[in-house]
Formats: sequence, C-alpha cells, structure tokens
Amino acid sequence: MAPRPRKPRNVSCQAAFTGDTVYKPPGKPLKELEVIIVEGDEIEALHLCDGEGMTQDEAGESMGVSRGTVQRLLSSARKKVATALSTESALVIKSGRDLPKEENG
Repeated sequence: MAPRPRKPRNVSCQAAFTGDTVYKPPGKPLKELEVIIVEGDEIEALHLCDGEGMTQDEAGESMGVSRGTVQRLLSSARKKVATALSTESALVIKSGRDLPKEENG
C-alpha cells in the first residue's frame, strides 16, 4: 500500500533561505562531517513555536496542519539540532522550495 500523500504546508520563514543553508563547526571540512538535514517544515514549526512563541495549535493553524503534526515536526527538529550541536555534525536546512510559501497580502 502506498503512503498517504503529503499535505501542503504553509511555510513563511523560508524567505530567509534562498537555497540550502549549512551550519558546521568552524575549521572542519564539510566532507569530513556527518550531515544532518532539517526540512523546511521542521524549521517553520521551530520558528513559530520557539522563535515566535506560538502555541502548537496556533502554529498548526498558521501552517495548515494539525497540532499533532506540529508536535512531531518540533520533536524531530529539536532532536536534529541537539544532535548536530552535541556531535559536531553539519546541519543542513533545506530550502523548502517544494513547499508552498505563505502569500503576503
């Protein structure tokens, strides 16, 4: 059985990322590091809840997904960021170009 199609998500903070963005420990070549990828919707959930102080319900409404989905996105993003920082891995933030951006106006 094929997986359920992914629901489109409204992502507004991706305007800051014009392409994939890499954060890595200084002085270490990227090719020598483990790479951890954070998807655009995970960053959006992290931005809305931790950066903007929204509740998971509010973030879900803004993104067009359920609170449970926001909770899973937050859990995944926080784990990836913590792992990257504690293991000196490279953190790649995907641009989210495949996700619809929130319309302004």
